[in-house]
Amino acid sequence: MTTSTSTSAAGSASPARQVTVGLAERSYTVHIGHGVQRLLPQVVAALGARRAVVVTARPAGQTPDPGVPSLVVPARDGEEAKDLAAVTDLCRRFVGFGLTRSDVVVSCGGGTTTDTVGLAAALYHRGTPVVHVPTSLLAQVDASVGGKTAVNLPEGKNLVGAYWQPAAVLCDLEHLKTLPDREWRNGLGEIARCHFIGAPDLDGLPLLDQISASVTLKAGIVAADERDCGPRHLLNYGHTLGHALERATGFALRHGEGVAIGTVFAGRLAGALGRIGPERVAEHHDVVSRYGLPTGLPPDVSVSELVELMRLDKKATDGLTFVLDGPEGPGLVRGIPEDTVSTTLAAMPRAPAW
Repeated sequence: MTTSTSTSAAGSASPARQVTVGLAERSYTVHIGHGVQRLLPQVVAALGARRAVVVTARPAGQTPDPGVPSLVVPARDGEEAKDLAAVTDLCRRFVGFGLTRSDVVVSCGGGTTTDTVGLAAALYHRGTPVVHVPTSLLAQVDASVGGKTAVNLPEGKNLVGAYWQPAAVLCDLEHLKTLPDREWRNGLGEIARCHFIGAPDLDGLPLLDQISASVTLKAGIVAADERDCGPRHLLNYGHTLGHALERATGFALRHGEGVAIGTVFAGRLAGALGRIGPERVAEHHDVVSRYGLPTGLPPDVSVSELVELMRLDKKATDGLTFVLDGPEGPGLVRGIPEDTVSTTLAAMPRAPAW
């Protein structure tokens, strides 16, 4: 994994960053900065693609130009649209356009668009190149990088998916100028949890540095463990409870908000298990609070429902499983007693997250 700096794609003095996700022949560059979306025709040309399907959740005037004949397919960001039916629909649109495995799919939208389009590209012709143009803070710092693609089932979140690395990622900060407050918080939840997995003290940095640091951290972890056999579990810090909270609230609670609450809970659970002391437990709350993120459970969610949902987590191969802080840093902890989890959850404060 390497990081470099250059002028922006717009040609101004504003810096842009390039982070390489080092995966041998599957390596790719994440471009971060103002105007980097303009690099898309160059990226597509380097792939040798003759045509593209651009799947976009953005307004028509903000559709990126791939520089080759293209089909534009509207998408809708949101967990309710992230299912197998959406993947089937996309693949049928690819067929109708005559897309080949030598062409390219471009996603333009938030994390749910990135996940759904990425899975469709992974499955179509057993793998078609995909380029991500993430337009939300959440998608730029997390969802667009690392090659995890997945959609939801009624029984749980991200239960059907594949690993399919993008050919490139273009994180254009111009897209973030119109983000509503809750979408900012959605992304900040992922940035906050970085404090406990290798990138502390990001809250005082400029936005470009926050995104670059988050992507650099993830790129290094993915390069060391592409398929979740070891260190990549660290990226799920705060996510076990976070995913359960999303499901329990019918996705009224956004992903980053759930991860923020899950991060506070991870600190409390690590403390209950004697893995960290009271000061480090309090640090989890303090870090999340500094980002203006929620720290308590929603008022109407039951502990028993959350425990039941957490049993469905993909990491839970041997009882309830969490990524938790510890004396030697964070790590995956399996087989945690349900009564310890339930008691710790019950002691969490209750407060609306929005």
